[in-house]
Amino acid sequence: MIQSFYRLMIELTNGKWTSGILKRFALSKASRFFIPSFAKLYQINESEMEKNLKDYPTLHDFFTRKLKAGARMTDQNTQTVSSPVDAVIEDVGIIESNHIITVKGKDYSIKEMLGDDQKVEKYSGGHYMIFYLSPSHYHRIHSPVSGKVIDQWTLGGKSYPVNKYGLKYGKDSLSKNYRKITEVKQDGGGFISIVKVGAMFVNSIEVIHEGEELVKGNEMAYFSFGSTVVLLFEKESFNPLPSIQVPFDVKVGDCIGYNSSDRFN
Repeated sequence: MIQSFYRLMIELTNGKWTSGILKRFALSKASRFFIPSFAKLYQINESEMEKNLKDYPTLHDFFTRKLKAGARMTDQNTQTVSSPVDAVIEDVGIIESNHIITVKGKDYSIKEMLGDDQKVEKYSGGHYMIFYLSPSHYHRIHSPVSGKVIDQWTLGGKSYPVNKYGLKYGKDSLSKNYRKITEVKQDGGGFISIVKVGAMFVNSIEVIHEGEELVKGNEMAYFSFGSTVVLLFEKESFNPLPSIQVPFDVKVGDCIGYNSSDRFN
């Protein structure tokens, strides 16, 4: 019964009115009574949390929890790109010349995802990576690289599920869901777009970094609920680790590949 409730609340609901009701509930003080059962159901690692379960006043505060200092270590090699999230890498591939990526047998338009015809050309032929965050994951997003923020923008309205079934059978969730995009010029490297895709509850993505400079491993945003991050890399700027065979579990700070920096120096 409890499992069915959480599945409805976190993974499947996208209706405007039901999502609004569930969002208000997650922000209410009454929701704190559900935190222990949620943590048990999704096997949350309590030992790495910044606070004890009883110290979170709402379910929303628990969703957006921080971790203890040192719980995640970022790969410090300046030539590497690190995972921005705790997640499952669902797909890795090359962006086709017509700006299409194919995920779970379904085509998605990068042009539609970014919503800007002038930005897409630099990514044609580059790599993409898709990270899915389940309700069990830590939901804060850290910068995968160091560099300068070139642009940030918001697109989309409704948010459909972005789990593996949502990607395969959903309504173009990666390119139409509510999303916030940060484009970065890497220090000594190429461009990367960090696409934060909402899974449900419009405005559930909060950007928290300040200024134009991003530092690899530092927090830059968080999701209120399970969702997806898409990384888009400029052509010939990135080589993913050959050991990544999807689906592939990663944690914040893990090395996911190497910059091809020689092209930009």
